[in-house]
Amino acid sequence: MEFPQRFLAAVLLGFSFLAFVRTDLASDRAALVAFRAAMGGRPRLEWNLSDVSPCSWAGVNCDRNGVFELRLPAMGLSGELPMGLGNLTQLQTLSLRFNALSGRIPADFANLRGLRNLYLQGNLFSGEIPPFLFDLRNLVRLNMADNNFTGEISYGFNNLSRLATLYLQNNQFTGVVPELNLTLEQFNVSFNQLNGSIPTKLSSFPASSFEGNLLCGAPLLLCNSTTTEPSPKSKLSGGVIAGIVIGGLFVLALILVVLILVCQRKSKEKSESKEVVRTGGEVEVPGEKTTTVEGSSERINIDHLIAPKSSTKGGERDKKLVFFGNVGNVFDLEDLLRASAEVLGKGTFGTAYKATLETGMVVAVKRLKEMTAAEKEFREKMEEAGRMKHENLVPFRAYYYSREEKLLVYDYMPMGSLSALLHGSRESGRTPLNWEARCGIALGVGRGIHYLHSQGPTISHGNIKSSNILLTRSYEACVSDYGLAQLAMSPSTPSRVAGYRAPEVTDSRKVSQKADVYSFGVLLLEMLTGKSPTHSIFNEEAVDLPRWVQSVVQEEWTAEVFDEQLLRYQNVEEEMVQLLELALQCTVPYPDNRPGMDEIVRRIDELCRSTSQKQSEGIENNGNNGISSQFHSLSSPHPPSAA
Repeated sequence: MEFPQRFLAAVLLGFSFLAFVRTDLASDRAALVAFRAAMGGRPRLEWNLSDVSPCSWAGVNCDRNGVFELRLPAMGLSGELPMGLGNLTQLQTLSLRFNALSGRIPADFANLRGLRNLYLQGNLFSGEIPPFLFDLRNLVRLNMADNNFTGEISYGFNNLSRLATLYLQNNQFTGVVPELNLTLEQFNVSFNQLNGSIPTKLSSFPASSFEGNLLCGAPLLLCNSTTTEPSPKSKLSGGVIAGIVIGGLFVLALILVVLILVCQRKSKEKSESKEVVRTGGEVEVPGEKTTTVEGSSERINIDHLIAPKSSTKGGERDKKLVFFGNVGNVFDLEDLLRASAEVLGKGTFGTAYKATLETGMVVAVKRLKEMTAAEKEFREKMEEAGRMKHENLVPFRAYYYSREEKLLVYDYMPMGSLSALLHGSRESGRTPLNWEARCGIALGVGRGIHYLHSQGPTISHGNIKSSNILLTRSYEACVSDYGLAQLAMSPSTPSRVAGYRAPEVTDSRKVSQKADVYSFGVLLLEMLTGKSPTHSIFNEEAVDLPRWVQSVVQEEWTAEVFDEQLLRYQNVEEEMVQLLELALQCTVPYPDNRPGMDEIVRRIDELCRSTSQKQSEGIENNGNNGISSQFHSLSSPHPPSAA
């Protein structure tokens, strides 16, 4: 009888656990329903309230403990946040960015003790940073940029010991920048009302992180300091001088002895190593094998992939992945080579794979081709790319270098590329992108490119196109392949079929920031028209999108310009026309007449905000006459600036 009793107890315990989980999920559902009601049931919060579970609702992600992600970017939400979101006690990520939310952060946010990522940028929040925010000790990323926050930046941020990203730019903060004893990877307080000197620990961030304030000190101009009279030099006696000289010689001799011993030891180890690994003049690597790439007929010879047979010059260094930042080596080269791999696509610089490690971790691996840059140049370029940290750049985690093979490891982006979403077949399950999503993607790409340009006047992307724009599950845009164009094997003559290249570019390795602007303008036209720059009209020539749009506008075929999926959004025709106007300004023939990325981002941000505001007010428009009337100002080669 003992076994049945134990079995019955286990079953009852299991049911109790399920009941607890369901109760917890029911509480989360109630909190979300109350939140939706307080937001007025905005058009994009089309949640099916008949569902018992909220886990299938747009922007809501669950695990066995309940809702752990709520991502509602650019959803047209407005007004003050209600109390209630604090009931989502299992929440790890909350994204409310690029809406029109105002007021203060609700006090029940103090209950979100497991929160790791909080994205509030691009709203109208005001007031001081609430003290309870500094009790959320699990926060890793906090973005409060582009709001109306006031008061001083608190020293309480030091309580957030795990914080890696802190964005506070474009607010109304006053006072000084506090000493932050944090290991920050991303930091920005630009365009506030701050004054005083920049703390030494923050001086390693670029000047763009502090501009628009009254701050001084590295990396900005040095602060004024009062000079003091130098104290008179004291004279040293002859005995002291002699003692210093003798002591210095003794230390020098000791250093020489140590160096000789170390060199002898390394020489001995090197000779022993050669006896072990050399067979027939080639380097053997343990575990050499051939594996099949899943989802493709291509086979990768791992021996060729990691064993350079021409030289042993690189030693063990050539067999290791080089990681960036302080994340540590979460896996090594052998783990990567044992991973199951699936071909994602082949691009300008090589083939991309989805690699699933034995631990279940998924990364994207790019195997470069036609990269003949010298090792020093390659490593310097990779280190430069590895220092680029921005939420709209695909995170670059590690690289591998040998003479024959170069591998790059990135975070895996589950939604694929913008190109696939825009031009993929409906049969493949593609969901058409609505206007708000396209506006948000355009803004994200613009921010990513602007960040690259802010790192220096000679830094550009060089290969902007829709297949290099990858998306997260919440349709947040991330720019990939940055830092690779300058490593191409040889200059190539731009083809008209490429579609994105600026007319002045003659060497693909030397692309200016203004040429990036041109490529971004073509990308905007692609998003607005739904046409690819390589789409063929007469089966002979590729579409020159800027020229085609200009010709359509001049003929006043207004309905022919926009993607048919966008014609349904007649209450935002003004915003669509203004974005089209901006795209044409980006693609004018003369580089000096193109706007800079800072102006471009500002204008797209205004368009997205206007869209959100209209959605919140429920503005209706009868017919599409508004679109037609907007085009008269676009028929000239140089359209006027948007208001």
